[in-house]
Formats: sequence, structure tokens, C-alpha cells
Amino acid sequence: MTGELTRQQRIAQRIARRVAQSELAPRAQERDEQMAFPTDSLQRLADLGFMGISIPREWGGCGLDSVSYVLIIEELACACASTAIIVSVHNSVAAWPLYVLGTQEQKERYLRKLATGEWLGGFALTEPGAGSDPAGIETTAMRDGDTYLLNGTKTFITSGSTADFLIVMASVDRTKKGRGVSAFLVEREFPGFSVGTKENKLGIRASDTCEVIFEDCRVPAGNMLGQPGSGLGAALGALTFGRVGVGAQAVGVARCAMEACVRYAAERKQFGRPLKSFQAIQWMVADMAVDIEAARMLVLRAADLKDRGEPFAREASMAKLYASEAAMRTATKAVQLHGGYGCMKDYVVERCFRDAKVIEIYEGTSEIQRMIIARDVLR
Repeated sequence: MTGELTRQQRIAQRIARRVAQSELAPRAQERDEQMAFPTDSLQRLADLGFMGISIPREWGGCGLDSVSYVLIIEELACACASTAIIVSVHNSVAAWPLYVLGTQEQKERYLRKLATGEWLGGFALTEPGAGSDPAGIETTAMRDGDTYLLNGTKTFITSGSTADFLIVMASVDRTKKGRGVSAFLVEREFPGFSVGTKENKLGIRASDTCEVIFEDCRVPAGNMLGQPGSGLGAALGALTFGRVGVGAQAVGVARCAMEACVRYAAERKQFGRPLKSFQAIQWMVADMAVDIEAARMLVLRAADLKDRGEPFAREASMAKLYASEAAMRTATKAVQLHGGYGCMKDYVVERCFRDAKVIEIYEGTSEIQRMIIARDVLR
């Protein structure tokens, strides 16, 4: 990255900022408290093309690059982290793998609906006993004529109860472990598909996170994505792109917390002076600003490498690791700076603190990111 955004990228950023601040931010607190899914906001974002950011126009998307994508996600997350992750998952681990790996028939059937926002997409890999170890999944897919029967339970699935379409990882041969995993395109209306527990989360509460259960769920054989046994590779590739988006989400949450601190430090007075006049406060805000800028540069670097067709897995993990931990550091300082008010739900920094903790964990914990980075550096 040269540090200079193109005109198209700046326009995308500006549009995202305007809609995020005018339409997402005013209701973010209410939705967090009520765990209310942002259906109306998603329709507005779909109208702007944000449900198919990187999908070519021929399939109903915007055809924007990955740098534009992370700029958009940052702006959405600065207003409402829950909405940002719904959009990120839909774009990165649902629509994008379908575009890259799908057959013409699969794209005709599903991709346009995802790119235009007619359908909401999700991604089902994690299970009760297989999170950081995706090769250990136990959901099975047994061939039955011209269909597969899926059986198993997925957990912590973003948009699990609201998605119209999921990319589901299931094993067609348990003896092969990871090499026996295939990816399937599953509609929520397929017989045998059901939604289990909806999780009551610490943060990112307006995004529904659910169990998804498959009981002899009948999926057409033509809905296998890619070749048999290639599912784990497809999943890891999708997650690599997904981590860049989550890094951008983390930057947005951190920025939201810092901006709240800037406003509070100007308004709040102690000992007859505004808080911003105290060196201790100035240093806290300076640390926030440095963390946010460094995180943003890592995210943009990973996105730029993807746009140039170069390997970016290590950079994606670096971006996700640093940005999520920077968001947690920033949100922690923000709560501290607000004092007792920082612990109150009326103040946005309380929500930022909870959201940041979740971001450190999903789409690969910090520990998993360090493993990926170290493996690449030490090979």
C-alpha cells in the first residue's frame, strides 16, 4: 500500500460512513440490548450493493476491490459491530467462495441472490467438538442416489437462524479426516435442516449466533462445492479472507471507542479543567491512535495483497491478531478513561468493550493466529 486511496475507494468509504452514522449508529445500542437482528438495515445496505461488495457486476455485485471492502466494513463496525460481522460473513465466507469455486449452475442458482442481498448467506464449520481443529468435524454426508444426507450439529454459526443459505462442511469419509471433508451448498428450506439454541452472547449481540442441526438433511449432489475432499481447503481459504474483514471490524470498534473518548475528554471536567488537558488522558488517547493506525495498515496490507493476487494468509492472520487485540486494548482504556460511566450501558464504550472481546475469539482465536504466523515464519 502506498497510503493513497483511489477515487473509487474513497467514494465507497464515504458512502459507508454516511449510512453507518445516519442509520446504524442511532439504533446500535437498542439492538444490542434487545438482541434485535438488523433486518431493515441489511436491506438498506443491500440497496447500496454492500451485500456483494467484491462480486462482479455480472452477478449482481459491486465489483469493488478488497481494499474497498475493508474500508466499508470498518465504517459499518464503527457504528454497529453486529451489522458489520453479518455483512462480513455474508461477503467473505459465503458469497466469495461460491464465486471462486462454484459451477456456472451453482452461481446461477445462488450467487446473484447473495450478491444483491435477496438472500443472506452464512458459513457452517464449527462444531461442539471442533472449533480450532476443523479437521475434527463429525458432521457426515452420506451419498444416497443423486443426493447426500447430512447429519450433525454446527455451533456458533453467525446468522444461523436468519441465513437463507449456508456453506456447510461435512465429512464424506471419516477415515480420511481433513482430506475427507467436502463443502455443501445448503438452503435453510431443505428437509432435515433446523435451528437449535440461539446463543445469548457477551457482545456482538444483534448478530444471531446459533446451533444448526442436520438430521438426514437431503442435499442435491450437484450442491457440492468444489471437488470431493476439498472442503477443508475451501474453508481455510474462505477464513483467510474472512480474517481480513474481521480485522477491519476490529479497527472500526477501536475507532468508535477512541472517538467516544475524544468527545468525553472535551466535555468532562475534573479539578476545574477538561479531561483532555491532563497528560495522563493525552497519553491514553495517543496510545489508542497509534494502535488503531497500525492495525488499519495491517488490514489494508492484507487486502492489497489479495487484490494483487499474491499470498496473504500470514498477513491476514497478522491483521486479525493485531487489530483484535488493539481493539481490546483501546476499549479497555476507553472504559478506564470514562471512569464509572464507562461501566454503564448508556455509554458506547461499554458496548465496544464487550464487542472487542468477542472479536479476539471468533474466526480464529489469537492463539490460532499466532500458530499460523509462526508456522509461516519458521518454515
